[in-house]
Amino acid sequence: MRRGAISMGDIKCDECQRVIPYPNRYLTIEEKDGVEDDEGEARHYCVECSLKKDYAHYKQEKGETVLTFFKE
Repeated sequence: MRRGAISMGDIKCDECQRVIPYPNRYLTIEEKDGVEDDEGEARHYCVECSLKKDYAHYKQEKGETVLTFFKE
C-alpha cells in the first residue's frame, strides 16, 4: 500500500539515507524484497528516490503540474 505523507523532520529516506526535512513530502510503501507487497515492511522514500524508483510521477491536472504517488 502506498501512502503519501508530510515529514515532521524525523523521517529518514531508506534509499539515500537523507533526513526528509519538515514540511517535505515523502512516500511510505510496504515492500518485500524490493517489490510492492501489502505483507512487506514499511519503507520511506523522499520525492527524488520515489521518482527514481517510478513510485511517483508528475501529471497535468486542472492546468497545473502536480506530483502524485498514485499508480497511473
